[in-house]
Amino acid sequence: MKVLVIGSGAREHAAAWKFSTSRRISGLYVAPGNAGTEEIATNLDIDVMNNSAVIEAVKNYGIDFVFIGPEVPLANGLADSLRTASINCFGPGGEAAQLESSKAFSKAFMKRNSIPTADYEEFSNKEEYTKYIKNLAKKVVVKKSGLAAGKGVLESDDKDEMLAFGLDALTDDKVVVEEFLEGFEVSIFVLSDGKNYKILQPCTDHKKAYDNDKGPNTGGMGAITPVPWVDADLMKRIEEETVIPTIEGLNRDNLNYKGVIYIGLMISQNGPKVLEYNVRFGDPEAQIIFPTIDSDFCNLMDAITNQNLDSYNIQLSDKSAVCITIAAEGYPGAYKKDLKASIEKLDPATGYIFHASTYNRGGDVYTSGGRCFTVVSTGNNTLEACENSYKIVDKVKFEGSWYRNDIARKFFK
Repeated sequence: MKVLVIGSGAREHAAAWKFSTSRRISGLYVAPGNAGTEEIATNLDIDVMNNSAVIEAVKNYGIDFVFIGPEVPLANGLADSLRTASINCFGPGGEAAQLESSKAFSKAFMKRNSIPTADYEEFSNKEEYTKYIKNLAKKVVVKKSGLAAGKGVLESDDKDEMLAFGLDALTDDKVVVEEFLEGFEVSIFVLSDGKNYKILQPCTDHKKAYDNDKGPNTGGMGAITPVPWVDADLMKRIEEETVIPTIEGLNRDNLNYKGVIYIGLMISQNGPKVLEYNVRFGDPEAQIIFPTIDSDFCNLMDAITNQNLDSYNIQLSDKSAVCITIAAEGYPGAYKKDLKASIEKLDPATGYIFHASTYNRGGDVYTSGGRCFTVVSTGNNTLEACENSYKIVDKVKFEGSWYRNDIARKFFK
């Protein structure tokens, strides 16, 4: 099988690596890719927001399957265009992608399908929003309705802060204001073939920039799988109350959802409530999920394509995995780019280094973003995987590089 992975981040590097381990792979391409994917695949310099250009590349290189990593090409209808051209791919069509690209769409979907979620109000008018916020007397969560790379969310009880954030967002988007839920967050990744589903190991992301969950939201500073607090009883409840009604709702709407549904949950005193949907693997969660899938990745993609996921025996590892994001100085605010990085080679038994924002110049690797690398290691439990990851995090160095020092550690204090 010849495969094209769409994207340029650590999620796509991890996906390309996973495809490279398949016994069936006969050609591997990434568009546009990064310095890490260049080591295991052929990078293609094409505009992934130009659906026609992607289809042309698929035909020129004789590619059999396209794995769409990021949410933006999905929202742009890339999966629809590929399937119209009779090209198999992983990812939902543009209508279903609104589960992520429009908070208003996703909240309406939850309400219509009786999926437990936070109470909310939706705004498109600045005057109405201002009046609502001024009358508030509690902490809430303010969200941009559209895509915001994981950073369009504000948790606050400061009215001035909420007004500034929301009014700025309302300049070109809708805003959703939700009740503030307390508990712990869990991410559930559900594979769907358009009819059937399989649930992967639960994950927890570390969104806040700094230790002890302080600072602004980021795209993710680390993650763990599985989650020690999530036992079999809770997983059963999550499946019955959120996964099944989500799949049934997608099927009822005839969305033919072939891809992964990322269900972000808050486990509150009243049980699981859906915070959000994403229509792709999370980043950095993908970097720990892929190493814990033992099944041949090409076979798994075939099961989704051929709509026989129900009879496919997916093999999941019994290992725990922890990943740590290495970021540029200043992230998630202004940061420097084009910094030369030093990366030590790792024995795969020790762990993995996935490039997030890098490029190759003259044989050297340089940074090109805020989150630059993800290091991943596994272990027999969360503690062991955590310690193994921190043993390798300093194998990547560049000027001003930094990372959180407490990823996973709150789970075994």
